[in-house]
Amino acid sequence: MNQLIESLRGTVIVSVQAYPGEPLRHPETMAQMARAAELGGTSAIRCQGLADISAIKGRVKLPIIGLWKEGDEGVYITPTLRHARACSTAGADIVAIDATGRPRPDGLTYAQTIAELKKDGILTMADCGSFEDAQRAVEAGTDIISTTLAGYTGDRPKTDGPDFELLAQMVSAFPDMPVICEGRIHTPDQARQVLEAGAFAAVVGTAITHPTSITSWFINATK
Repeated sequence: MNQLIESLRGTVIVSVQAYPGEPLRHPETMAQMARAAELGGTSAIRCQGLADISAIKGRVKLPIIGLWKEGDEGVYITPTLRHARACSTAGADIVAIDATGRPRPDGLTYAQTIAELKKDGILTMADCGSFEDAQRAVEAGTDIISTTLAGYTGDRPKTDGPDFELLAQMVSAFPDMPVICEGRIHTPDQARQVLEAGAFAAVVGTAITHPTSITSWFINATK
């Protein structure tokens, strides 16, 4: 296994992202947030957008899982080969890509995209929404598979917390693959649970780096 990927085994990765229009959406702010997560002990940073990737790469000494979101429907997480290559050039050590079977804007299949990136020596992480997506990613030669899109593509119901069922399926079927659990890990206990369930690593975003959502949880719980 690649040494960089091996360094993520059994760890918590922090996703540092802000949505369009939010007050924290600025590369320098995201870089400061990433540095704070580094001081807290995270093993890697997942972030989106070329400016954020570049800014965070210059601030932390951790591996960067980079992606580029364009649009808000269909394939919008690193939707084309061009987007993936740009993420790598901006400083991403691993590039995260939508691994669904949905049409990609550049007309390439997921497998064709991965084949080209492998020629470039770029490590890839498949954001999966179903077991079929995970199969597609493994067959294409992806380096990491994850549950990132579970509950967001219409293939599976959206669970309240992590999709433990999909995680178990992926871990069982692909014992030699790094299977990362991402999506709706909202507490330290849930992070521990997914690692105990066999996840190679856990990605936590909203619960650590999205104060608007965290505030709303408290407000809604006290109404």
